[in-house]
Amino acid sequence: MNYLHINNKQYKFTQGKSLLSIIQENNLGMESPCGGKGTCGKCKIKIIDGNINDLAQEELKFLNEEEIRNNIRLGCLVYPKGDLKVEFINNETEKHKILTEGYMPDFEKSPVLTKKVYKLNKPTLENNLSLENILNAQGIKINNNYQVLKDLPNIFENDECSVIYLDDKLIGIECRDTSEHLYSVALDIGTTTVVASLIDLNKQLEIDCESDINPQKEYGLDVLSRINFCKTNENGLDILNKVLIDCINDLINKLCKKNNIKKENIYELAVAANTTMMHTLIKINPESIGRAPYSPVFLSGKSINANDLGISISSFGRVYLLPGVSSYIGADIVAGVCVCNLQKTDKNILFIDIGTNGEIVLSKKSNLTSCSCAAGPALEGMNISCGMRAGDGAIENIKIGELIEKKVIGNKQPKGICGSGIIDAISEMARLKIIGKTGRIQKRESIENDDTLKHLSENIVDENKKRKFILDINNPILAITQEDIRQVQLAKGAILSGFYALLKTMDIEIKSLDEVIIAGQFGKHLSVDSLVGVGIIPKELKDKINYIGNSSKTGAIMTLLSKDVRYEMEKIAMDISYCELSTEEGYERLFTDCLKF
Repeated sequence: MNYLHINNKQYKFTQGKSLLSIIQENNLGMESPCGGKGTCGKCKIKIIDGNINDLAQEELKFLNEEEIRNNIRLGCLVYPKGDLKVEFINNETEKHKILTEGYMPDFEKSPVLTKKVYKLNKPTLENNLSLENILNAQGIKINNNYQVLKDLPNIFENDECSVIYLDDKLIGIECRDTSEHLYSVALDIGTTTVVASLIDLNKQLEIDCESDINPQKEYGLDVLSRINFCKTNENGLDILNKVLIDCINDLINKLCKKNNIKKENIYELAVAANTTMMHTLIKINPESIGRAPYSPVFLSGKSINANDLGISISSFGRVYLLPGVSSYIGADIVAGVCVCNLQKTDKNILFIDIGTNGEIVLSKKSNLTSCSCAAGPALEGMNISCGMRAGDGAIENIKIGELIEKKVIGNKQPKGICGSGIIDAISEMARLKIIGKTGRIQKRESIENDDTLKHLSENIVDENKKRKFILDINNPILAITQEDIRQVQLAKGAILSGFYALLKTMDIEIKSLDEVIIAGQFGKHLSVDSLVGVGIIPKELKDKINYIGNSSKTGAIMTLLSKDVRYEMEKIAMDISYCELSTEEGYERLFTDCLKF
């Protein structure tokens, strides 16, 4: 048996596994956006002592000479041959910007969850019915609810009780009058973030919100990487499930502590999430989502006992999973469609949620069709040479003029660039023709001969036969490489081609679109100029773009506050048709055309 020494602790491991796998199995907190394939370069770690394999050729793409001299390696490509001592690098925790707000439409409120207080009739010698039959006589039908049956002796120690109903079905009984305590939680589980909102059902409003980065990020930034993690690790699904459940319980505990309520008074969670997140949440193998014909295990809405999932709320609490459409059009998108009322519009509206996937729904006067585009992690700031999430120290906005102006989150020294920053930078480079239509960065000589651009010539550098545009001469690590541009091209090509494919499928011309709605964590931070400038949205639609924020969370809240909305969600999910882009005639040519700037 060998030992890994890190953070003044030691962990057992057997040889044959990568260092990244050993760290992840012990939940020590190392991200791997590419899922350990050696293609992102984000799992850098310092080797202090021990015998390991030689430097792999793939590592040279991500490690500079100084890092190599300092024994920095990629965890996914290191295989220990005995005891090993390592040290994390660049593992400071940043405060991340997470989108929690969103447009809330008007709707009629009629909460699914209710409480009713009853005076209890006690048994007597003359009327010694069973406790269950006494309740039945009062109209309280417990049916086969075993948990309630066990609680009846305690219930009848009091003169009154509170009965909790979920859509008119009894789910629990509490001693005394507890009617003033009636809460639920709306959850938006994204690939990147988790947002939890506390709902007071008596007041019929959201009273607080907490959020965090999705802890599954350590095992892959996109859903396919996480599906692969489940497939290639014996206990992969257990790990993904546990870290997510722990995150949810932590957010619930924070909400309860801040608002001085008991988690026992939370009776339901409503969850909006993509299809893969739904599967890992309830510990169902998602592997079928990642291979043809891409069939998930389930899509319909579910109501599951919270205790069965390990979620710590009321002992009889429930978890409602909103319905989805397909493997890649999940409940988060159904929620967005409902929030925007696309199922009842007389307009032509395009809805886009931009993230690691680009999900698009087109409503042609309420006729709904959808597609999903593999945008990849570049738009989240990952798979980018100096990319990072939208946290303190991340460049989030860039303007290129006489100077390169940078807006940095937290007003700190920049140490990387997040998704909105990379889109801004490439949009500006395209506007100034520092890059051509194909995305290739111009040679320094060409810039030097251009009077309007020659002041930027020093920012163009050729290094190891690879060209890049440096954003800060004093900090050359902050740069946009040719490969970075390629990653963004692939993302924008995927989204734009999906956009055009849906228009063709529904026989709509661009000029006939009345509105483009942008939803989601990433889209909120993008300016209209950058969206159009980089080509994610055609320039003809510049004046028709509207942002609605976190519509996934909003939709989950609405299902808690309205029986009608919950029913409507189920109907919407069945009414949205799904277009598989790879089977569309001429799609490959369309995708290639959409790569151009």
